[in-house]
Amino acid sequence: MIDETTIKEPPRSAEGLDTAVAPPLLHRPRRTRRTAALRELVAETVVPASSLVQPHFVLPAERGREEIPSMPGIERLGVEGLLHRVEADLGLGLRSVLLFGIAAAGTKDHEGRAAADAGGAVQRAVSRLRAAFGKDLVVMTDVCLCAYTEHGHCGLLSADGEVDNDPSLARLAAAAVSHAGAGADIVAPSDMMDGRVAALRQALDVNGFESVGILSYAAKYASAYYGPFRDAAASAPGCGDRRGYQMDSRNVREALREVTLDLEEGADLVMVKPGLPYLDVVRRVADLSPVPVAAYNVSGEFSSVKAAAARGWLDEASVVRENLVALRRAGAEILVTYHGREALAGGWLERA
Repeated sequence: MIDETTIKEPPRSAEGLDTAVAPPLLHRPRRTRRTAALRELVAETVVPASSLVQPHFVLPAERGREEIPSMPGIERLGVEGLLHRVEADLGLGLRSVLLFGIAAAGTKDHEGRAAADAGGAVQRAVSRLRAAFGKDLVVMTDVCLCAYTEHGHCGLLSADGEVDNDPSLARLAAAAVSHAGAGADIVAPSDMMDGRVAALRQALDVNGFESVGILSYAAKYASAYYGPFRDAAASAPGCGDRRGYQMDSRNVREALREVTLDLEEGADLVMVKPGLPYLDVVRRVADLSPVPVAAYNVSGEFSSVKAAAARGWLDEASVVRENLVALRRAGAEILVTYHGREALAGGWLERA
């Protein structure tokens, strides 16, 4: 039984009116956002240097340096310049590269044969990087025909001008084997031909490269964000477009089907490209995939940030950090991004 003498009277205001006693706020989420140290302590998502992959455009020459006007700060480099750049990047903690080759003058043809040339830009660069840095560097190579075909498509063209899927597989496999022979750790087919992962896996294994991994551009969308890249790699299609083999931006279930098929064919890693406009796809793929998921923070995303920052419209460091965190938060363990070097050199990312 309650003793009435223990019940306290509510306080009265100066006017003699009862004043309600507000209960204490038990939930104050701001408590852990109060200082930078607290925010770091409870951060759910970080972007470690180990998750970043820096793309490079390799010239078919020992020396050379060419600016890419649509991609400020990114250059086409000869093999010697690439070695110096990668060495400096390693000092920042940037330990993975993805190489794109520039075809030598006069070598483009209807079938992209130069993609598998043992003396090509990518093959020479891989060999030199491996000799210089050994196992300290992860060397990935893009496998596609677009930069080596006179028509600029990612596969062979049939007589009626359509991209001919099955004959293209042998050319892609030959390119992958040549990259593996030069010392690549991972080959990354970006062509979006049906069955390419199985074709590459079989060709690699038959030629003794069982340990070379495959990073599949599993969900690669036909995107307007690729414009600056096509300038950089001289790989724009000379006729038509790529919507007949790259994915429709309106589709997500199709992406999950593509990922599932590539996993069944032996992909060791899968990628969504582009990244930022397809964060929902990254999340769905991450939920589905038993292997690591990459996202490509593509040239158009990079150049948009650069252009806005140059005009003072946004703070570049803050936006880059936010974009990369968004990709990681969506589920990508690996981030292919042109921002990697600047982000690490400038301290734009939180310590992992």
